[in-house]
Amino acid sequence: MTAPSPPGEPDPFRLGLLYTFVFVEIGIAMPFMPVWLGALGLDAGLIGLLLALPIATKVIATRPLMGLIDRGVRPRTLLVAGSLVLSVSYALMPLAAAWAAAWAVAPLAGLIVLNAVAQAPLVPSIDYLTLAAARRSHRIGYARIRMCGSVGFLAANLVGGALLGMLGDRVAVPLLLTGLALVATFIAAAGHDSAANVASRPASAEPPPLPPVLRLSIGAAALIQASHAAVYAFGSLDWSRQGIPTAWIGALWAVGVAAEIALFALVGRWPARWRSPFRLLGLGAGAALVRALGLSLAQGDLALLLPLQMLHGLTFGATHLGAMAAVSGFAPEGARGRAQGTVGASTAFVSALATLACGVIYRALGGPATFLAMAPLALAGLALMVLARRAREPSGTGRFGGGSGDAI
Repeated sequence: MTAPSPPGEPDPFRLGLLYTFVFVEIGIAMPFMPVWLGALGLDAGLIGLLLALPIATKVIATRPLMGLIDRGVRPRTLLVAGSLVLSVSYALMPLAAAWAAAWAVAPLAGLIVLNAVAQAPLVPSIDYLTLAAARRSHRIGYARIRMCGSVGFLAANLVGGALLGMLGDRVAVPLLLTGLALVATFIAAAGHDSAANVASRPASAEPPPLPPVLRLSIGAAALIQASHAAVYAFGSLDWSRQGIPTAWIGALWAVGVAAEIALFALVGRWPARWRSPFRLLGLGAGAALVRALGLSLAQGDLALLLPLQMLHGLTFGATHLGAMAAVSGFAPEGARGRAQGTVGASTAFVSALATLACGVIYRALGGPATFLAMAPLALAGLALMVLARRAREPSGTGRFGGGSGDAI
């Protein structure tokens, strides 16, 4: 991180701490909520439905919730309210689960939907604050602060399983998630909005449209991120069927996140021309194409899988930074919240469709065909990036910071 900020400047340490706790919560919930639902003795089909509810909810809720920022709602308000509701929903889940086991699943499903609504604006709001801080101060780099989230996610993956094994699945998962959400609430409540001077528009005003260059860039990022669907959904399963030991499967995932962390740590040293949204999106798309083709051919060969997993630093990291650079550089004032929400909603929507398609392909044709099916998504993302570059407005800098300096 960086030294403490002078009075009046955004606090990168607090922003990094927010990323850490929010992503630790995600790193616990993503792999272990399905385990918790399974421990309740629920039917597999019902578990699948309950796991699909948050995805659908976030697709619907993220954009309008983030659009509230453009109406004058402070990002910190969204963070405090979202984290507080998240903690309450997690705390009530054991009670709803007991009710579901005895009577009906509706209360548990309702809490899961409420949980997803509360979670939807959290990461986009921290992104919004961090990008705004980076535009205001040359001391702050988005990638270095965002790296804290990746470190938190990796720590949750490595430590979460052992911790939950000691505490027990049925109670420990919601209890731990409640505590993490409460900590995030306190951190957000104690901070201040570094974006307080960002212009908002009156409720009666016509919202400024997102420029074509931004819409195309967001579409490119969504397609490239969706190309992760095969490895996220079926990577571990397919590698296990290929005879790879569980410890090595865990190492493959860890290598990918470590590469992502390394990119966030080092990208600020790259030449400025390589930190444009178009170069970053192009790197992400190219790496995603290579990764999809390589995974379709690897057939459990660790000598191939390890470097292919290291490409995650580009397929996820460079793509994410490219999308954030586009939002920071091209979103008009009065529409930055909506632009941030559009990134999250678009990525969730396309990834959900890709995941459904992967399920069909994997059942019919197996792992290699499923990985290969991600290549067209990477190519489509690359094509949209080229169109975005051509649509760039003459005044657009195409760099992080919207012309106010390099934010990474």
